[in-house]
Amino acid sequence: MTVQEEKKVLRKELREVEKALPDAYRAEAGSVICARLLALPEYRSAGTVFCFVGAGREIDTRPFLEGALCDAKRLCVPLCVSMGVMELWQIDAMDRLVPGAYGIPEPVKGSPLVGADEVDFAVIPCLSCSRAGLRLGKGGGFYDRFLSAYRGFAVLVCPERLVREDIPMEPHDRPVPRVLTEAGLYERGQRTDV
Repeated sequence: MTVQEEKKVLRKELREVEKALPDAYRAEAGSVICARLLALPEYRSAGTVFCFVGAGREIDTRPFLEGALCDAKRLCVPLCVSMGVMELWQIDAMDRLVPGAYGIPEPVKGSPLVGADEVDFAVIPCLSCSRAGLRLGKGGGFYDRFLSAYRGFAVLVCPERLVREDIPMEPHDRPVPRVLTEAGLYERGQRTDV
């Protein structure tokens, strides 16, 4: 089996696990993860913050986004502009998000563009990951492209029940050295205090 085939099988398996997660667990895990993100010293010292807008079964990042706005951070969110390509657009209020492709909230047209090199702190989504930061995304390549050019602080967020240690990797896959779950923060696979 090729690595691509392994990833496809694992994505299918994890989507079933994800569907079976109780709503109460997902809500609690997301709430704890957002609170821990807002408490990280790297976040506190950041000027420009990038974060996905959780949709569907993803972590609900709205509490984090609202916290960043309350903390007067320069906040940017992704806008998918073509297959595998996203841009970072600044928002200054939650009502600057509108339903976009597939119902995913995205910034309204005309929002300011932000370069990846301007971001100090990035929150990266995944379907699953290992504690060492090997990431399994949804297969579009958006975040691997972003991570290949990004040099700032990045943290991968994932509910603990979706963490797997056997994530297949291809040469273009970009690991993220920090993983945050509701159980805590892992740096290069080692648990640290949050």
